[in-house]
Amino acid sequence: MEVRDRPYDRAVHHVAFIRNVNQGQRGQPSTADLVGAFADAGCADAVTFQSNGTIVFPAGTLGVDGADAVIADALVALAARSGLEREGFGMPLSSLGAIVDAHAGEPDAHRRELTLHSGGVLEMADPDVVREAAHRRCRVVDAGPGWAVLLNERDRESNGTPVVERLTGGPATSRGIPTLVRLVERFSR
Repeated sequence: MEVRDRPYDRAVHHVAFIRNVNQGQRGQPSTADLVGAFADAGCADAVTFQSNGTIVFPAGTLGVDGADAVIADALVALAARSGLEREGFGMPLSSLGAIVDAHAGEPDAHRRELTLHSGGVLEMADPDVVREAAHRRCRVVDAGPGWAVLLNERDRESNGTPVVERLTGGPATSRGIPTLVRLVERFSR
């Protein structure tokens, strides 16, 4: 059965966002490495989306903590398979869908991006957050635990990752709202 024909349930699927991946390019993990790493972590039904390290997998009864453990195990397996260490973040498909629903209809949605991180909640009005974002020509327009939506001033710019990494002191990864709209449409029923 092709992926697009499968029923996906927002309530039981999770999305992993692996940082710094461009599948198919030299020196990058392959699609087979990613899917195999999730299989090694107990999720043989994991499916990649595009070629940027975005993976949808059934979390079922695992809950957020269990899904996060799957991602952690998959990252260890990915390093063993490919020799490449990467960071990753996860989010329930239902939470991702809610963020997409909140931002996709905005007239500037094409310049918005979701950035995932492990630094808690960014306070949008904090002067350091405002200053760092302005320095990189963007602003934080929404935030929650481990994620932020940033609005870039210019088309075709992606400043979320460097802004959030600078603010949190840890790794982050970003996906544009238009990409996430396609993901949610494809994997939601």
